Amino acid sequence: MSGGESGGVLKKAVRALHRLVHPQYAEERARLDDIRRAVKIAAEEQQKQITRLAREMSGLASRIDGLARNRDLQSLDRRVEWLREASARQHRTLTQALKFAAWDEELRIEERRLVHRLERLRGTSRPILIGPWSGEVGFELLYWIPFVTWALAHIDAAPERVVVVSRGGPQSWYAHLGGRYADLLTLVDIDRFRAHTTEHKKQRTMRPFDREMVRAAIAKLDLDRPVLLHPGLMYRLFTPYWKQKATVLRVEAYTKHQRIAPPAPPELDGRLPKDYVAVRFYFSSCFPDTPENRAFADQTVRGLAESSHVVLLNTPFRVDDHADHAAKGSPRVHTVDDLMTPARNLDVQTAVIAGAKAFVGTYGGYSYLAPLCGVPSLAFYSRREEFFAHHLQLADRVFRAMNTADLVPIDVRDAEVLGLALGARLRSADLGGAGLLR
Repeated sequence: MSGGESGGVLKKAVRALHRLVHPQYAEERARLDDIRRAVKIAAEEQQKQITRLAREMSGLASRIDGLARNRDLQSLDRRVEWLREASARQHRTLTQALKFAAWDEELRIEERRLVHRLERLRGTSRPILIGPWSGEVGFELLYWIPFVTWALAHIDAAPERVVVVSRGGPQSWYAHLGGRYADLLTLVDIDRFRAHTTEHKKQRTMRPFDREMVRAAIAKLDLDRPVLLHPGLMYRLFTPYWKQKATVLRVEAYTKHQRIAPPAPPELDGRLPKDYVAVRFYFSSCFPDTPENRAFADQTVRGLAESSHVVLLNTPFRVDDHADHAAKGSPRVHTVDDLMTPARNLDVQTAVIAGAKAFVGTYGGYSYLAPLCGVPSLAFYSRREEFFAHHLQLADRVFRAMNTADLVPIDVRDAEVLGLALGARLRSADLGGAGLLR
């Protein structure tokens, strides 16, 4: 048997096993197939009608060409053209309506899967392993943690059942859930972690690395047959919103956002100025590593340091594909990178941000952390087309509903205009007077 044939047999076997273990999924898939067939049949029938009508109109047009053009025939010609356009509009409307019906059924399938999973969690007293989360900070803050918060509240899970597995030490982000915490970067070294997660930031499925980390966490914490709440469930549920097939209400129905209580790492005692701005510029797709962006970051840090202390949040290592920009030194520019370890760096950064009067840096998911700590965030980008507006729109809705601090994203090309409007360069005192940094 060839490799292709054996692969096909294996896929068929996997599908058969999936139908056996999850019979309700087969029923759901059959309903979707029925809808797709209905769409195809309706579209084909409409096309036949349009083709038949086109032939009739073509014959009529030929006869009309052989006759003298009088007022009645011109009126008939206009009516035929109107009929053609009306038929095309009907076809488009029917096709779109059936497509929306298919989308709606897909949404309901994921909702039923979620309900089924939560009922399994509710029906047992075993530990609930949350994660393992190895993805982006923004998705963790804006979607994953609020989804987990909603799900555990929905099943009224006891805090002692909760076991959170994330990376980088953001234990304070999950503190409201209670339970225990395990960090992936105590289970695997940072280079191997980065190698397995850089290409697969979205945990849509349970990958081999996730399974390995789950087994390691179970062994380290000596858990007794825990049940898993994996990020894939959240990704499948919210993908229709990210693909603009569902409104923001889809996310709001299954999330519960919480303000982050500031941690107090003992190693920060005596290390921070009394009054400061937290800063982190890193390079990304919307703020790429260019001479212009480097100069902008340097100028911004210098401008802030003229009237305020600045604490840089750069890390001495890389957990993902984002590289920090090291701004030039100044007596008022402080660093805390010597206090950061892979398994604790987000704990230290959260504490620094929570104690700052403002955060200034690159726009991205990381810039959402400050408002969740009650600290205003001024975030810069240079390529607007490189980030999705719906993440920013949701963040704005969340921060306003929580009545917390604002996130203000600004194109670097508009920074000079902002400085002119305030009557100075990007100085923290002036920005504070404008209500952006307070």
